[in-house]
Amino acid sequence: MLVVLFAFWLLLNGKWTVEIGLVGFALALLIDLFAWKYMGYSPKRSAAFIRRLPRAVAYAVWLVGAVIRAAFATIRLIWSPRLIAEPRLTSFRTRLKSRTARVMLGNSITLTPGTITVDIREDAFLVHCLDTDFAQGLEDSEMERRLLAVEDPGKEGEPHDA
Repeated sequence: MLVVLFAFWLLLNGKWTVEIGLVGFALALLIDLFAWKYMGYSPKRSAAFIRRLPRAVAYAVWLVGAVIRAAFATIRLIWSPRLIAEPRLTSFRTRLKSRTARVMLGNSITLTPGTITVDIREDAFLVHCLDTDFAQGLEDSEMERRLLAVEDPGKEGEPHDA
C-alpha cells in the first residue's frame, strides 16, 4: 500500500522534486501506519487482494455481459404479447463462505434485470424472479462459480473459510 500511495502522490503532483518526493513518502508512510494500526491493514491482506484482483476484474466484465443478456431477455418477456410473465420466489443455498462474496452474489443477482435478492441468511438466498425461466440455474450458477474463484483464486472454485 505504501508504494501505491506514494505513486498516487507523484501522479497527482505531476512533477518530481526531492521535496515533493520526501513529503509524498512521509505522507504515504503515515497513512500506511495509520491503516496498519486502526484499519486492520496488513501486507498479507494486500497480497490476498492483489491475488484476487484479476479474477474480480474478470468477474465484473462477465457480469456486465450477463446484465446485458438478462436485459434483452426481460425486454423480450415484457414486450412479447405471446409470453406471459410468471413471477415467483425461489430460494437456494450457496457454497460461498465469506460474507463479502455472499453480498457480491446478492448484489449481482439484483443488478441482473428480472431478479431481485429479497433476503440473505447465512448461506440461504431468497430471490424474486420476474419469470420462472429466470429462476432456473440460480443454484450452482455461473455467477456463483466465478465468485468462488474470486473468493479463493488458488483453489479454482473450492470454497475456503473466511
